Amino acid sequence: MTTAVPEPGPNYADTTHAAAGPDTDVVAIAPDPAVAAGIITETPLEDIFDADIHAKAQELIARYPMSRSALLPMLHLVQSVQGYVSQEGIAFCAKQLDLSDAEVSAVATFYTMYKRRPCGEHLVSVCTNTLCAAMGGDAIYKKLQTHLGSEENPLGHNETAGTPNEPGSITLEHAECLAACDLAPVIQVNYEYFDNQTEEKAVALVDALQAGKKPAPTRGAPLTSFKGAELQLAGFFPEDERTYRRDVDGPSQAVETLRGAKLAQDRGWVAPVASDVPLPEVEKK
Repeated sequence: MTTAVPEPGPNYADTTHAAAGPDTDVVAIAPDPAVAAGIITETPLEDIFDADIHAKAQELIARYPMSRSALLPMLHLVQSVQGYVSQEGIAFCAKQLDLSDAEVSAVATFYTMYKRRPCGEHLVSVCTNTLCAAMGGDAIYKKLQTHLGSEENPLGHNETAGTPNEPGSITLEHAECLAACDLAPVIQVNYEYFDNQTEEKAVALVDALQAGKKPAPTRGAPLTSFKGAELQLAGFFPEDERTYRRDVDGPSQAVETLRGAKLAQDRGWVAPVASDVPLPEVEKK
């Protein structure tokens, strides 16, 4: 006896486990959390994603030998429009890439960088992994929870202070390592770094964001909005050279990052040279 395996395609979602599951993140089965909460209403795709976004989607597809390879940047493109990945956004990606909604949903719900509810103008990520936590990251996160919420009702992970997408609104999340252990504790705002943070610095940072200011990151590009950062992550940058260089050539190193390299240079330390001896052949079976 053999069991038929469903092939990917437009009707694939109807025959997969995901299509039948109760998960609230499975598209076209459970309601969009934002729609259910009354934050937004369902809107036809053509009213959300205009001709410019369609053109950008086709440009993304043209960058890859197989269209489905454009899914990750296309999900960022969707977030640059809506501030999160909605059911309409997943349907848009599926239609552009000739995939099922379930296939797109599986990817969108796997990665934490794709948000399933509308984000604020700014996404504030506090590193709470081991080193940052030991250096004060946990305390910073708790401080921002109560500062953006209240002592009685602290702001939760991936919750927003203010109206999503509106100026000054902030979505708070704790992150599992932001790859800057030498600069701990670290916060990112729309994926730009604010290093060596304290509770006081973090509060001042979010206060500035809520007041409509854009504080300069410790390193990297000038601060933009969450939607602006998502457009760049999709692979679209300003066309004029000066603005492009400003956005991509910001300083990435810090004194702490270079300290080890400078110490090695001052003391004449070098890495061992790789041997030219060929690797043994693998025995064929």
